[in-house]
Amino acid sequence: MKTETMGKGTSRLSMYKQMKHEQAATTWSKMKKYRSEYLFFLPFGTIFFLFYIIPVVISIFLSFTHYNVFEKPEFTGLQNYINLFLADDVFLIAVKNTFIIAAVTGPIGYLASFIFAWLINELPRKIRSIAVVIFYAPSISGQVYLIWSILFSGDAYGYINAFLMNLNIIDSPVQWLTDPNYMMPVLLIVILWMSLGTGFLAFIAGLQGMDKQQIEAGYIDGIKNRWQELWFIILPNMKPMLLFGAVMAITQSFGVADVTMALAGYPSTDYAARTVVTHLIDYGSTRMDMGYASAIATVLFASMILCNKFIQWLLRRVGT
Repeated sequence: MKTETMGKGTSRLSMYKQMKHEQAATTWSKMKKYRSEYLFFLPFGTIFFLFYIIPVVISIFLSFTHYNVFEKPEFTGLQNYINLFLADDVFLIAVKNTFIIAAVTGPIGYLASFIFAWLINELPRKIRSIAVVIFYAPSISGQVYLIWSILFSGDAYGYINAFLMNLNIIDSPVQWLTDPNYMMPVLLIVILWMSLGTGFLAFIAGLQGMDKQQIEAGYIDGIKNRWQELWFIILPNMKPMLLFGAVMAITQSFGVADVTMALAGYPSTDYAARTVVTHLIDYGSTRMDMGYASAIATVLFASMILCNKFIQWLLRRVGT
């Protein structure tokens, strides 16, 4: 009986090895067949490997060391992570702020971008082209921080303060960008406004690429209104664009730093606008503690990966 069991195990192992060998041979034959395509891919693949993959691996390694740039890295094990979660109160504030920003601006900005893209796509062609430019241009404007800083200026000349004082709603100017009680709501408004252009162009491209015959066939098969058309036809066909928009929304919401630093200062009052990336910049660029900064970057990277996986899990169920 024992010999028979061992024989079955050996047979399964040999079959597994043979299957792996056949898969490797098939992969190699495909690579040889499409070698010209791989040669075209080689420059991008090389740059991606050198400037994305290797830095991530080095950062993960440095997160287990004490490294101040001027001396050799000294291996410290999990000490950076222990200090990060158990001894760094500012990091916990940064995590709270980052997740608030991600939870508010990520989903709302993502849904709003798709809704605006869907509505603008219904406009006539010439009007649609103008609307796309008008809608997307502000998100790439270099003067966006200047505009918002003037609107929420903490003196009587700030537009928001002047408007509220003229209506006798407030008696004195509100320090929108320095008072911890008002700082985060104002930043959420600005970040949400800037996030609308993230996946907007991808959604417009996906809507423009829809097969009109498929939509017509859907109405023949029982689609009764535009909402059913959206749920059963448009969304399932736009899964790649939806995934791209979700990845961009997550990346932007977790990577917020420039807006908070430009509007609320660096550091902000009572760290009320501190984010994980701002904390990373502080330790990586100001304090030159690259080991600790790498630990922050690794935690941020893992959080973004988990969120991306969750979004992919949700999108696989759209239209099913």
